[in-house]
Amino acid sequence: MKIYTTTGDAGTTSLVGGTRVPKNSPRLEAYGTVDELNSWLGLIIANLPADDPQAELLTWVQNRLFDLGSTLATEASSKWQPTPPTPLVVTRLEQAIDAIDATLPRHNQFILPGGTPNAANAHIARTVARRAERQILSILSPQITINPLWLKFINRLSDYLFVLARHINHQDHTPETYWQQ
Repeated sequence: MKIYTTTGDAGTTSLVGGTRVPKNSPRLEAYGTVDELNSWLGLIIANLPADDPQAELLTWVQNRLFDLGSTLATEASSKWQPTPPTPLVVTRLEQAIDAIDATLPRHNQFILPGGTPNAANAHIARTVARRAERQILSILSPQITINPLWLKFINRLSDYLFVLARHINHQDHTPETYWQQ
């Protein structure tokens, strides 16, 4: 099977359900951003130590991002529908946030993105997650209805990526840089 179909050469693509839409539609921007986020997570995983437990969680998150992307790409009228999220998509991230945060030094200042290259990658992923959240919200109505658990998931994911960046820096004994007003 060839990887290219040529059906998108005129600037349109098909949603799951068959409707052709412009490739620059807000809906495609949203699930394209989710895909971009997933790629950043792949880069973070590739740069983690092989035994880092965060790699397993990030791989689980990548799978959930595929679930979310398929939800955004599927028409309500499609015969095939993605499996809806369960509360686990939120609670698993919250548990990870709490566990990591308990190991980090307290702070009361804004932290500048950076530190080790992989912590910087986590900060970039965090901002891409926030952009995905904004884009998902911008297409909610009237185009499609999004399960509220997906909104909570993408919001918690950006929080998790913030503490993950801090965790990576802390593990590498790299000091955080605080915003100087």
